[in-house]
Amino acid sequence: MTEEQRPVEDHHGPSHRETSPYIELDREAWAALAQETTSPLTGEEIHRLRGLGDALDLEEIEQVYLPLSRLLSLYVGSAGQLHRDQENFLHQRTPPRTPFVIGLAGSVAVGKSTTARVLQQMLAHWPEHPNVALVTTDGFLYPNAELERRGLLQRKGFPESYDRRALMRFVVDIKSGKDEVEAPIYSHLIYDVVPDEKVVVRRPDIVIIEGLNVLQPARVRDDGRTGLAVSDFFDFSVYVDAGTAHIRDWYVERFLRLRETAFRDPSSYFSKYASLSHDEAIEEAQRIWDAINGPNLALNVLPTRSRATLVLRKDKDHSVRYVRLRKV
Repeated sequence: MTEEQRPVEDHHGPSHRETSPYIELDREAWAALAQETTSPLTGEEIHRLRGLGDALDLEEIEQVYLPLSRLLSLYVGSAGQLHRDQENFLHQRTPPRTPFVIGLAGSVAVGKSTTARVLQQMLAHWPEHPNVALVTTDGFLYPNAELERRGLLQRKGFPESYDRRALMRFVVDIKSGKDEVEAPIYSHLIYDVVPDEKVVVRRPDIVIIEGLNVLQPARVRDDGRTGLAVSDFFDFSVYVDAGTAHIRDWYVERFLRLRETAFRDPSSYFSKYASLSHDEAIEEAQRIWDAINGPNLALNVLPTRSRATLVLRKDKDHSVRYVRLRKV
């Protein structure tokens, strides 16, 4: 098995083999890259950004996300310089540089939404790129009625449950430099796309696109040709990783917390779970994971990890243990 094929979770620590196309840094080495810079986020902001069960505190921000935001800022700056160099090479003024697009992938319950929100706030604090947009691919899921019609409601989150053409058009429009681009909005309360509601992205410096399947390779068409993938338009990509058993436990823990909070809202799609006992809720969460989220992770999400520019590997307590970065 090659280093490219070997799962990150098979490592027992950072590897420094020269033959690897990756650099792996443990928590201590990665944190040292923050240098003397302090977090621009306040304690209140960190609390607001934290997802259910996430180990997000000032230490995690400064040791993990501050170095990552510094690295991403370097990439954004380099893309800007390349744009200027290309203008000089062509001896003409080209259209303004298009937004820098970051793809962020990972399993359900691994904490990728929290990572996306943190990166949005961190990157926006850098004066070179204050306008950072965040779009989740949940809005590009087919509405429940359409999923029902296609027999896909129980496969929600699998690649075929998304309107991939609409998602591709959105990303192409972003990278084409359109002044305004719209994306659909998804509500986790009603578990469906919200009709006639859109998020409008206006000339951002950076766009973060977060979702389960954003690193999927292009599909092979019926005629044998390969089309484009959304990830073809990413300038950088991040995969939030953890052991599958840990993610399953986090999913169950999150389900139990939601049972005590959001599920108690009568308008919630999942209000039927609010009356479950503690043991019944655990059993139901494990059933859902084993039937839907676990297989989707194994078949569709985890295989895209090697396509990421950078992997954040989490430990059992949700803290990032080490970072794997593709060499340039």
